[in-house]
Amino acid sequence: MALVTDPHKSEAAKTGAVTQQTHRVVTPATTIGSSSPLGATVRDGGVNFSIFSRKATSVELLFFDREDDALPSRIITINPETNRTYHYWHIFVPDLQPGQIYGYRIHGPSDPASGLSFNPAKVLLDPYGRSVVVPKNYNRDIAREAGDNTATAMKSVVVDPDAYDWEGDLPLKHSSAQTIVYEMHVRGFTRHPNSGVAPEISGTYRGLIEKIPYLQQLGVTAIELLPVFQFDAQDCPPGLVNYWGYQPISFFAPHHAYSSRQDPLGPIEEFRDMVKALHRAKIEVILDVVFNHTAEGDHTGPTLCFRGIDNSAYYIIDSHTSRYLDFSGCGNTLNTNNPTVRRMILDSLRYWVQEMHVDGFRFDLASVLARDSAGQLMADPPLIWDIESDPVLAGIKVIAEAWDAAGLYQVGSFVGDSWKEWNGRFRDDVRSFFRGDNGTVCRFADRILGSSEIYAHDNREAEQSVNFVTCHDGFTLNDLVSYNQKHNQSNGDDNRDGADDNRSWNHGIEGPTDDPAIETLRGRQVKNMLTTTLLALGMPMILMGDEVRRTQDGNNNAYCHDDESAWFDWSLLQKYPDVHRFVQILIARRLLRDTGPERHQITLTQLIKSAIKDWHGVKLNQPDWNEDSHSIAFSVYLAGENTFFYFIFNAYWEPLDFELPILINGDKHPWCRWIDTYLDSPQDIVEWQNPPAVSGHTYRAGPRSVVVLTCAEPSLSP
Repeated sequence: MALVTDPHKSEAAKTGAVTQQTHRVVTPATTIGSSSPLGATVRDGGVNFSIFSRKATSVELLFFDREDDALPSRIITINPETNRTYHYWHIFVPDLQPGQIYGYRIHGPSDPASGLSFNPAKVLLDPYGRSVVVPKNYNRDIAREAGDNTATAMKSVVVDPDAYDWEGDLPLKHSSAQTIVYEMHVRGFTRHPNSGVAPEISGTYRGLIEKIPYLQQLGVTAIELLPVFQFDAQDCPPGLVNYWGYQPISFFAPHHAYSSRQDPLGPIEEFRDMVKALHRAKIEVILDVVFNHTAEGDHTGPTLCFRGIDNSAYYIIDSHTSRYLDFSGCGNTLNTNNPTVRRMILDSLRYWVQEMHVDGFRFDLASVLARDSAGQLMADPPLIWDIESDPVLAGIKVIAEAWDAAGLYQVGSFVGDSWKEWNGRFRDDVRSFFRGDNGTVCRFADRILGSSEIYAHDNREAEQSVNFVTCHDGFTLNDLVSYNQKHNQSNGDDNRDGADDNRSWNHGIEGPTDDPAIETLRGRQVKNMLTTTLLALGMPMILMGDEVRRTQDGNNNAYCHDDESAWFDWSLLQKYPDVHRFVQILIARRLLRDTGPERHQITLTQLIKSAIKDWHGVKLNQPDWNEDSHSIAFSVYLAGENTFFYFIFNAYWEPLDFELPILINGDKHPWCRWIDTYLDSPQDIVEWQNPPAVSGHTYRAGPRSVVVLTCAEPSLSP
């Protein structure tokens, strides 16, 4: 039986010291309940609550009428003798409805030497809570200081996942060869005043729905959303805001502030509306998920959830110092291969697939998932293989950021057969090549053809590689060609934060310029890298706004800026229509290969293996692999498409004349120019169906340019 307290009859409660109750009455209004499932589960006649805690001595379930209430409307003390099974504290509460706000207080020892950090003065989120409400006066500092934080604490919400009409919606499961990823920020996409989205829904899931036609027009097939799990926006330097969202505190709840509806159930319903609308537009939804750390920070951080429930189970703790081991760069590291945490992560992933219909996940700092409870690298990490083999997760996209903040770099060696990887080496080598660095041609050539030196082992496909040149973390594409150094002074850390190895080049002037020659060269380099990203073998990803040269004014770590410097500026569509058009045509041609029902099943690796291909330099069949070479060309004949391609990548600072393969019946089927980034728009890229013919047996590639020539129904002369 449970003990129920009315705090309004408690003098201690009136003073805020509600951790020691003075008035408790036994009531038959609750029953024992069940240890499974974890979280708050709506059942006939009420709600079952279950939470895991090994060392707790007492658990209180708190109910609230409003998120900013200073006192609970009802307190239920869960009886450890009748309502505890193993380490699961559980209770069934009749007559509760979805939308009920709740939280926990958990009593137990606070012993840093043993890794125990119970603090019954703090209201805790349910680790399995499906929705979170945030008081307007939420205060992270109060959660780290002594004393009660009831009025200012985030709180969980009872949700019935079945109370939604999906109207037959299912995850799309596009093949990797059909996928073009657009990495974007929910709020930043529509928050700018010039977005054309009504102010009351700008920066929200609903606002994103309004811009789906733009995504369709661009041609992308998947959006990869920066974190949408509930996070702590106050986990940042004073006076700033955590904009990116890489400080999660609830792995089941969509971020409350991204909903235009601020009622307790609004975010979950609006998120589902967004997913359903995107699926109708044939666009997949991939979530950037952060299972490597939480917003509770280091040993001085706030007590919001996990620290106060079972600190030593949820986090990796140094056995010598009893402090958190930090492999994430954020103060703590989740103990992801602890059975309890491992189950929570799998339950979270299943929930987002089954109940929220998402199509895949990109795992931030995924190498942390390979560490054991002491932080050591495991040969066969159980969590990674659990995700790989789980039948509910079969067929979804799982993408690893295959490194962590402690130097574990696993690009090309991340375990798992179906895992794809953010190819950081593609990013670095493409940047270096077009900057004109020596010794880059060999690596650049390998990146174009699927990074075979990285992924050829274990029979991995080219689609293992997620090819990108820019992402949220680092320079935008415009800034990559406009700045030699990062400019992060506004982040409040004396420009020490953010990567120093950017491989960027300002082309003569740091930052914006009116010099037409520099501006033209920058625009060309933008198109060079977009062409390489979207045509190389692998799964391409582009960053939100790169298609219109969005800038962050040289800030390569804009995690703490929720302002116009980080938002999508829609006026850039008018300023750089040539780049936008360029990207549209590139995407349309890449996807053209996959339109036939039989071609659906052909991977890029299979296609390239069956193709006739050769490397060239300015002379046919004489590629220059030397240290000081800055250009390369290759030809490929795709028998399935009966099309010949000739690619020229000239990162040299002078024009070069490249010999062309001689085609039989050249008068009938001449070489045609599809792309030449040296030419002004609209000649820089033409519609695939009607490219202009090229005369002669050589082609002059302008300095720092990319050229793609094609020929349908070709044959090579002997």
